[in-house]
Amino acid sequence: MYRITGDDWDNWKDVSSHFGVSSSFATAKKIGATGLRGRSWPDLDMLPFGWLTDPSVNQGPHRKCNLTLDEQKAQMALWSMTKSPLMYGGDLRNLDDSTLNIITNSGLLKINHYSRNNMEFHYVHSERTSNGEHSGHFRSPYPVRVTKNDGIFVSLTACSDDAAKGWYMFPQDGKPDHICRNYEILNDKNVSFCLGKTKRFLASDVLTMDTKEHQSKFHISVTNTDDTCLDASAGRRQTASEIRLPMFSACRWHAKQMWELNANGNLVSSYSRLCATVESRDEGGTSGGRAWIATGSEGEIYLAFFNLDSMSRKMTVQISDLGKVLGRNLLEKNPCSYTEVWSGKNFGPVKEEISAVVHSHGSMVFEIIC
Repeated sequence: MYRITGDDWDNWKDVSSHFGVSSSFATAKKIGATGLRGRSWPDLDMLPFGWLTDPSVNQGPHRKCNLTLDEQKAQMALWSMTKSPLMYGGDLRNLDDSTLNIITNSGLLKINHYSRNNMEFHYVHSERTSNGEHSGHFRSPYPVRVTKNDGIFVSLTACSDDAAKGWYMFPQDGKPDHICRNYEILNDKNVSFCLGKTKRFLASDVLTMDTKEHQSKFHISVTNTDDTCLDASAGRRQTASEIRLPMFSACRWHAKQMWELNANGNLVSSYSRLCATVESRDEGGTSGGRAWIATGSEGEIYLAFFNLDSMSRKMTVQISDLGKVLGRNLLEKNPCSYTEVWSGKNFGPVKEEISAVVHSHGSMVFEIIC
């Protein structure tokens, strides 16, 4: 057992920050993996439920947990799906029924103790439901300029990551085109985060490139400027003021500042071959819908939906995608049925998909029996 996060307290920002690191350890096959002296148990820290004190306070005053019941259930579900050690952080002498029901849920404890093949499941469709139906492919002409929103920043990720997709060219009449990516939903429309496609800078540098070979490459700048360009690898430490525009530096002809927009909607760096994505400094990229899967000791399949958004989301998984990831031909021979673990509701036979509306900061966990 080893800690992989900082201290966890009873606020949603702390809870949601664990999704990224949990996914990374699952990808590295460290969850439940056989280690040198036994099993590998990545520890996400305590469960701060029930009757608590404030951080670094041992004698009180005491208070109730600040997380909603949905948020506590989401945390318990994530800890169980990732096989994190379950350590209760509240006062056992003042244990209320709601908290007791969460930490003793037999279905979640079974997943935490016996499941294997635990991983984040990326083949999930998620859309907001509180303000109508939304399509992730809608393109809105409302750019969010990076210079006007310090909470948004550009980072790099693997091009196979879903977060790297969705970039597109947005023409500007008589002005340089914009390179945009849908970022968030506002007033029932997808708001786009946009940067400017700018002219090439021909000044020589250490890593110059042949112009004929790289005709499809271009520089990207802060919109309405042409002197600050997106840089895939900063060559020096940034000052405090420059951190407000992370990954941007003075424009020059250099592989670090050359980009290409491919047919998959990836904005690819010529220098690292990684792809750009957009994140929120406040949320750390922890918004929207996430899903996890695992298998049980008797052939069960576990599917967990998590809604990290501030509004309800409809989340859908195709059974065929679930079977591909697990290497099983589901529904081919025997029918499958599924039950929601928190409510105990049996939904009967599975058809082509599992779909549910998940409350804000909530979770739903399904046990699928085939």
